[in-house]
Amino acid sequence: MTTVAGRPTEEPLRAQLVALTNAGLTEEEARLIATRRRRGLAAPSRQGARAEVLGALGLAVAAGVAAKLPALFGHRLSPDEELPVFYARNASLFAFPLLAIYFAWKRGPDTARLLWLALPFVVAAVFANLFSFPAGSDTEVLTILHLPIALWMAVGFAYVAGRWFTGDGRMNFVRFSGELAIYYVLIALGGGVLTAFTFMMFAAIDMKADWFVAGWLIPCGAAGAVIIGSWLVETKQSVMENMAPVLTRLFTPLFTVLLLMFLATMMWTGSPINLEREVLIGFDLLLAVVVGLVLYAVSARDPDAPPDFFDRLQLLLVVSALVVDGVALWAIAARITEFGFTPNRVAALGENLILLVNLAGSAWLYANLLRQRGSFAALERWQVGYLPVYSAWAAVVVVVFPPLFGYR
Repeated sequence: MTTVAGRPTEEPLRAQLVALTNAGLTEEEARLIATRRRRGLAAPSRQGARAEVLGALGLAVAAGVAAKLPALFGHRLSPDEELPVFYARNASLFAFPLLAIYFAWKRGPDTARLLWLALPFVVAAVFANLFSFPAGSDTEVLTILHLPIALWMAVGFAYVAGRWFTGDGRMNFVRFSGELAIYYVLIALGGGVLTAFTFMMFAAIDMKADWFVAGWLIPCGAAGAVIIGSWLVETKQSVMENMAPVLTRLFTPLFTVLLLMFLATMMWTGSPINLEREVLIGFDLLLAVVVGLVLYAVSARDPDAPPDFFDRLQLLLVVSALVVDGVALWAIAARITEFGFTPNRVAALGENLILLVNLAGSAWLYANLLRQRGSFAALERWQVGYLPVYSAWAAVVVVVFPPLFGYR
C-alpha cells in the first residue's frame, strides 16, 4: 500500500489479483481476497465517508450555482434562443475548477499546489473571454471545442497529487477519465428521463416547463453531474474496474468493423471525404474514440499476460484508424493546397497529425508485442507519455489561433 499526502491509497484491484494468483491462489480466491482487502483498506470511517459525501454534494451544488452566475450579468439561458456563446466558451470553467478542488481536498490540502492548480483555470478564463469574436467566427468555435481538452490536464494534475511523473499516476488518471465518462453518460440518461417526466407533469396542468428545463435543470445538472460522477468513480472503483474493460472489449470489435467497412466502401465507390467543418469534427472524434479505446484497453490489461486474440484485434483497430487518418490528412492537405489555409483546416491538420503519430507508434509497439520483440511496458509508456501533447495542442488553438487568423 502506498500513501498520498498522508492518506492510504491501494494499488489497482487488478494488480492485487496478479500478485495473489502468482502466490498460488485460484482466480476466484484471489478476487475474493483482493476485493475484501481493498474494501477494508479503502473504507473510510463513517464520519469520514459522511464528510466526503457532503463535500461532493456541496461542490456539485457550487458547480450548479456557477452555471447560473452569468445570468446576473445578462447572460441568460432561454428556451426560445440558441445557447449563448458565453456559456459555450466557459462551460468547462463551471465544473472543472471545482473538480480540481475536490481532488485537492481528497489528496490533502497544499497551499502551494492549490495556487499552481488555480493558474491554468485563471489563464483559461482570460483567454476564453479576452477576444472579441465576430458572429459565426470559426476560431470561436475552435476555442469552445479545445478549451475543455486543455483544462482536463489541469484536472489530471489535481487527481494525481504530484505523482504525474512518477509511478502509475497518469495511467490511474486515464482509468478515472474512462470511468467518469461511463458514469456521466449514465447520469445523463437518467437526466433525460427526469426531463421527460418534468415536461409531462407540467403539461398535465397546461403549463410549459421550458423555462425550468432550459434555464435550471440542464445547465445546473450538467455541471453538477461532473462532480457527482467523479465521486461515484472514487467510491465505486472496484465495480467500474469490472465494467469498463468489458465495455472496451465490446466496442473494440464494433469500431474495427466500422472502420473496415468505411474503408472498403470508400475504395469501392471512389467517393472522397467531405471536408466540411462538421465532418472534420466527426472524423477527429471518431479517431479520438479509437485512441481512447486503445488507451483504456492498455490501462485495463494485465502487463504480465502473454499476447492474445484481443491484442491482435487492437492492432487491427489501430491500423484501420491509421489508414483512415492518412486518408483524411491527404484530403485536408489537398484542400489547403487548392483553397489556402483556414482556422478549421489548420486545426484539423494539426489534430490529425498528432493522432497519426500516436496511432503509428501504437501500431509499431503492438506489432513488436505480438512478435515478442517488445514489452507491454513500452506500449504503456508511449500511451501515457503522449497525453500532454493533446492538451498542449488544444492550448495552442485557444491562445494562438484567434489572433493568428484575425478572429475569423
